[in-house]
Amino acid sequence: MITVADVEAAAERLTGHVVRTPTLPSPGLTALLGADTTVKLELLQRTGSFKARGAAARLLSLTPAERAAGAVAVSGGNHGIALAVMAGALGVRATVVMPRSAPARAVETAKAAGAEVLLADTMPGAFALMEELRAGGLTAVHPFDDPVVVAAQGTVGLELAEDAGPLTDVLVSIGGGGLIAGVATVLRARRPGVRVWGVETDGAHAMTAALAAGGPVPVDLTSVVSTLSAPAVSALTHAHVEALVGEVLTVTDAEAVQGTLDLAEHAKVWAEPAAGCLLPAARRVVDRVGPDARLGLVVCGGNATTADVTAWAGRFGLRG
Repeated sequence: MITVADVEAAAERLTGHVVRTPTLPSPGLTALLGADTTVKLELLQRTGSFKARGAAARLLSLTPAERAAGAVAVSGGNHGIALAVMAGALGVRATVVMPRSAPARAVETAKAAGAEVLLADTMPGAFALMEELRAGGLTAVHPFDDPVVVAAQGTVGLELAEDAGPLTDVLVSIGGGGLIAGVATVLRARRPGVRVWGVETDGAHAMTAALAAGGPVPVDLTSVVSTLSAPAVSALTHAHVEALVGEVLTVTDAEAVQGTLDLAEHAKVWAEPAAGCLLPAARRVVDRVGPDARLGLVVCGGNATTADVTAWAGRFGLRG
C-alpha cells in the first residue's frame, strides 16, 4: 500500500504540471443538505478532472526508452483525455483505447490533443486491447492499478487536508478506486478522525462487489456514468478501500444525474454525474451522523456536455 510520504513525493513531482484546485465552503450545498459542506473543485483541474494528476505523474516517471516508444491508456473518458493532453504537453506519443460508449466529446478531445484513439465494443474489450498494445512495447498508464498513479491522485486529498476547515466526513466517487485510495491514505494520516465514504452507481459497482467477494471480481456494467465504469477494481485499490474507507454507498443513475443538476443549481458548478452521485450519498450520510456533520465533497470532474445531461435528465424524467 502507498503511504502519505509517497503522496507528498508525488505532489513535489507534479509542481508546475497540475493546478492546485480550490477548496471552498459551499453555502448553497450547506442549505440543500442541511449540514456544513465544503467542496474540492477538482473539475477545475487541467483536462477537467483529477485524472491529470495520475497521468502526469506516470508520464514523468518514464525512462527515455519508454518515452520514445510511447504510452497507452484505457479509459471511459477522463483518463484518456488526461493522458492525451498531458502526453502532448510532455512530448510523449499517446494511444488511448475507449469503449464505444465513451462520450463523443472525450474521443474528440483526446484526438485533438494529438493522441491516437482506438475504440472497442466494450470496456472489458478496451482493457484487453490495451494489454495487447502494452505487450507490443507501449507503456501502459493504468487508470488505477499503479501505485504511482494512486499516489498522484492522493494529492487531491493532500490539498483538501491542508485547505479545508474542520471536516467529519469526506465523500469520494469510485470508478476503479485510484482516487479514493489516494485520498483515504492521506486523510488517515493527516486527519485520522475523518470518516471516508466511497460512492458508486448501481450499474458500476466494482468496489462494492470486490468488498463483498473479498477481492476484485468482474461486474456487468449498465450505468450511464461511463467515467465510473471500471469492469473490476484492482487488488491495489481494493486493499486500500478495505483498510481505510468506512463504507461504500451506491446510488442510482437517476440520482447521480439529479445530483449533477443540483450541483449546477445550488453549488453553481457544472459537474458530471460521476460527481453528481455524491449528493444523494451525502444526504444518507447526514441522515446517519446528524446535522452536525461537516462534509467534504471531492467534485472529481466536469466533462459532461449540456446535451449529455439534458438527454439523461429526459430519460429519467428529471427536472432541474
